[in-house]
Amino acid sequence: MTPLHVLSVVPEIYPLVKTGGLADVAGALPLALEAEGIRTTSLVPAYPAVLAAIGEPEAVHPLPDLFGGPMRLLRAKAAGLDVLALDAPHLYTRAGNPYVGPDGRDWADNPLRFAALARVAADVATGAVPDLRPDILHAHDWQAGLAPAYLTYRGGRRPGTVMTVHNLAFQGQVSPDLLEVLGLPPHSFSIAGVEYYGSIGYLKAGLALADRITTVSPSYAAEITTPEGGMGMDGLLRTRAQVLYGILNGIDDTVWDPATDPLIPSPFSITRLPRRAFNKSAVQARFGLHVSAETLLLGVVSRLTWQKGLDLLLATLPHLLALDAQLVVLGTGDRGLERAFTAAAAAHPGRVACITGYDEALAHQIQAGADALLVPSRFEPCGLTQLCALRYGALPVVARVGGLSDSIIDANEAALAAGTGSGIQFTPVTMEMLDAAIMRAAVLWRDQPTWRKLQRNAMKTDVSWRRPAARYAALYRALAAERDA
Repeated sequence: MTPLHVLSVVPEIYPLVKTGGLADVAGALPLALEAEGIRTTSLVPAYPAVLAAIGEPEAVHPLPDLFGGPMRLLRAKAAGLDVLALDAPHLYTRAGNPYVGPDGRDWADNPLRFAALARVAADVATGAVPDLRPDILHAHDWQAGLAPAYLTYRGGRRPGTVMTVHNLAFQGQVSPDLLEVLGLPPHSFSIAGVEYYGSIGYLKAGLALADRITTVSPSYAAEITTPEGGMGMDGLLRTRAQVLYGILNGIDDTVWDPATDPLIPSPFSITRLPRRAFNKSAVQARFGLHVSAETLLLGVVSRLTWQKGLDLLLATLPHLLALDAQLVVLGTGDRGLERAFTAAAAAHPGRVACITGYDEALAHQIQAGADALLVPSRFEPCGLTQLCALRYGALPVVARVGGLSDSIIDANEAALAAGTGSGIQFTPVTMEMLDAAIMRAAVLWRDQPTWRKLQRNAMKTDVSWRRPAARYAALYRALAAERDA
């Protein structure tokens, strides 16, 4: 195979900096691509956490002025990843979240911060860094969406471009008054360019101008071409359907491995499944629940938002408790939902527990100890938590949307007869259907031999990056061949 070099343009990357699943994808995919003969260099803003992780890098490609201050690229190896850190202190040297300030609002200069990421990506893609001339530029989400635009309007020879949508709900729309500031030509502000309903659309630009578009599951790729799921982009995506691909995400199965996980009290595997029971009792004790092997323990590891359908879970809580089940919730997000789950825990001590915030170790422990994991999302591009749940034998109870429908085999009568079920799906996404799905889980739980078979099916599911990486590699090679023709 001809070796290829990909420039991955990302706003966050695990383990250097993480706020969500995008970071997990950005950190795991380059490592999985190595087996396919693909080399990846990841371009990421040099937030304080990134600077702390990269040690003593090599400085390359300085610019005296990038949207109001100096910039340099820092080239380094970190956590097995080839990294280019975009060091522009006036844009990125800020404590806390990469996207929002201490008041919970987006940083006012986010349009410039992420235009800078895309603009420097275009520089690198066209040879600004010695010995680095990528064959493919792969932009992730709206924060990198202008990279294909900068390359298009710059002209000249350029690599093939791929735009990946991780969540179409986040689109990056900014004032058209910034067009000149961003260094985009007047003719770019058109329906065929960066214009989107009178604004500059960062994600729209990437979707309109990239050579290929991918999203993170086949079902989500279909959903976003419809008026119901397209969030205003469905018309554009239908016109580009011939270059739109849905590739289901994976997870790093060396990090998420119940047999070797140092973050859980009792490592286990399919052949040592009884050891899993120690993790359940540990979670119950950690959350202040009644310790009981016989009680169905339901877990949630999620952002607490409307998208995730967790208001529906609150609505069905009386029925859940009537089943003599327990619920543990770990997450942060909407303040109203945080308060509601905290209040539910206070009202039902020993039965319901909630910790607001995010704790990586505790997330692993819930996956390893909960009997089932609830993911009632109204829409879900891929979802990673259900993949972790499969790996750890926490049967996923999921809405039949996006990547949830692609990754879980519903334990209906046909699947049970064939021995193929790995979880429970429900549709439509309503409180009543979530309630019915939890009831199905409770019925299956009472049939322990069947439950154990479902657990083993779940744990045998290949949730790694091997197959997705092979699909990305094939897409890159086809695009590179097309560009060279």
